[in-house]
Amino acid sequence: MKNNILIVDDLHPTFIEQAGGFGYTINYQPDMKLDEAYAIINNYDGLVIRSKFQVDRKFIDQATHLRFICRAGAGMDNIDEDYALEKGIKLINAPEGNMDAVGEHAIGLLLSLMNNMNTADAEIRAGSWRREENRGYELKGRTVGIIGYGHMGSSFAKKLSGFGVNVIAYDKYKTGFSDQYAREVSMEEIVKHSDVLSLHIPLTKETDGMVNDEYFYHFKKPIFFINTARGKVVKTSAVLSAIKQGKIIAAGLDVLEVEKFPSLAEQAWFDELRQSGRVILSPHVGGWTFESYRKISEVMAMKLGKLGLA
Repeated sequence: MKNNILIVDDLHPTFIEQAGGFGYTINYQPDMKLDEAYAIINNYDGLVIRSKFQVDRKFIDQATHLRFICRAGAGMDNIDEDYALEKGIKLINAPEGNMDAVGEHAIGLLLSLMNNMNTADAEIRAGSWRREENRGYELKGRTVGIIGYGHMGSSFAKKLSGFGVNVIAYDKYKTGFSDQYAREVSMEEIVKHSDVLSLHIPLTKETDGMVNDEYFYHFKKPIFFINTARGKVVKTSAVLSAIKQGKIIAAGLDVLEVEKFPSLAEQAWFDELRQSGRVILSPHVGGWTFESYRKISEVMAMKLGKLGLA
């Protein structure tokens, strides 16, 4: 059964075509459930997944012949990376495939927040024409703080380059990354100067719940807050509290601690979140465009080909 790949999520056919050209046999099962995959994964050399289920220690132990896992996206938080690497399993992700989508989505959220587009639209549809109440803010001349300067953070910075803003960035795990789009700074400078804060960091044990009440407390100016990274990085109750305190002017959240219904509606903070006119929500689609659907598969196939495992 050598060089077999099990695909358990919806994937653009270009990956299947290119992987087949490398000598792999593909079993494409986009509707497959966890228990079904668990029952047969020991027959496969490769697994391709988006976010359907957790590839945990139990699953990895069952996958006795697994040589690589492809994650169709950027984040690897649904895979036990350390254990997979300990088992000699190669890990492939594709942040290059959806970085433009995330950068553009973050820009869209920010401009919508600064110009009250969601509330203005709702008011007009309800028969109310309120110009003064929906007066917006201009982005030009403001300081945008970026946390995490990898593919997503740098994409957002590049998209901001035509707006006449000062872009500063902090990354705990990188140094010397200043470029024409952003200037590397300390976290102290981020909290002191930012008018806008945008998160572009992965979900790890260290970042889980990192953005809480204390985190927002340190910011010196009211901010527009954007999260297109991972929901569990941010405590939603802290965002709502910071809005009430005037620490956050408005927030654009593409991701939440708990996603999908009915679980989302059961959260203690959900009613306040959905009723807030200072929050724009989108259903974790920042990196999910018609273009990124194809590009993610192209990037994964290219990286798989370079590994030369077939």
